[in-house]
Amino acid sequence: MRPWLLLPPQWAHDLSSLALPLYSAIYGQKTPHWKSFTWRDLHFANPLGIAGGVDKNADHLNDWWKLGCGFVEVGTVTPRPQDPNPGKIMDRDLHLQAMWNKMGFPSAGADETFFNLAGYAPNYRTPIFVNIGKNRHTPNEEAVNDYVTLIDKFRPFADAFVVNISSPNTKGLRDLQSKENLSHLLGPILEKVSHFEPTPVLVKLSPDMGEELLSETVQHCQQLGIDGFVLTNTTLSRPAGCHFPAEGGLSGAPLKDLSKRALQIAVESLGKKREGLLLVSAGGVLSAEDVFERLQMGADLVQIYSALVFHGPDFFHEVARRFNDGR
Repeated sequence: MRPWLLLPPQWAHDLSSLALPLYSAIYGQKTPHWKSFTWRDLHFANPLGIAGGVDKNADHLNDWWKLGCGFVEVGTVTPRPQDPNPGKIMDRDLHLQAMWNKMGFPSAGADETFFNLAGYAPNYRTPIFVNIGKNRHTPNEEAVNDYVTLIDKFRPFADAFVVNISSPNTKGLRDLQSKENLSHLLGPILEKVSHFEPTPVLVKLSPDMGEELLSETVQHCQQLGIDGFVLTNTTLSRPAGCHFPAEGGLSGAPLKDLSKRALQIAVESLGKKREGLLLVSAGGVLSAEDVFERLQMGADLVQIYSALVFHGPDFFHEVARRFNDGR
């Protein structure tokens, strides 16, 4: 029984901030250990976590840890607070197992998210990735300033940064994925993190690139010195029978094949150069079998979003049980 599916999507989303702490207090357990590993001195009790967009302002870290996350990605955080895009911003299709959103980086802003992370700092239980993005009214030619500001702000608490340049809901953002723009953007970011004890930087890419462009982009980012990738963001493509608007990002089951394709291309394109890089697979992961398949394909970590909507917050512990039962 998943009573939240009886509510309108926006209501369910808004009420989740109240329901999640209660659910974790009643059903929470210790973080399960399965397929544990260490990367860049970061220890992952298990490779399953939440994707960016689930906990935008780092409000619920304790709850995610109780529910079994092996790592948590917060954000997307923007330098200044901003509201969602106007109009309807989310919907779901139970038959297609699909989620649609047109949020556009709603964020409480860097200061509030920093405050939330500072409160958790003494009790960190898993690695924390901070997903960063530009404010929607920042022109692309000035976007690097937003990203570098966020790098500088969150350096004390971020175990890794995820540079989000692939959301379809901020006008022009995906233009930053071009080769010329990537060099202009990532160079100063990598220079900034190198001034201190280096913090890994990952790039989150779109599933809507052609195969050749995706391969070239992955290789170019690796040559620039990026530490890994999150594959992928939501898609602008639509399956047959889909009633969602053309604008906005689609996730859930319709994203599955695109996300798997992106992971495969990244693994093949990097080849031996893959050593030391972190590959995070996100998109269309709706079952324990999906999680295990992504790991077998070469992902180091796997993230979920839609699975929480369609299957509930016990998903993390269920996957852990399935893994341990199959050993």
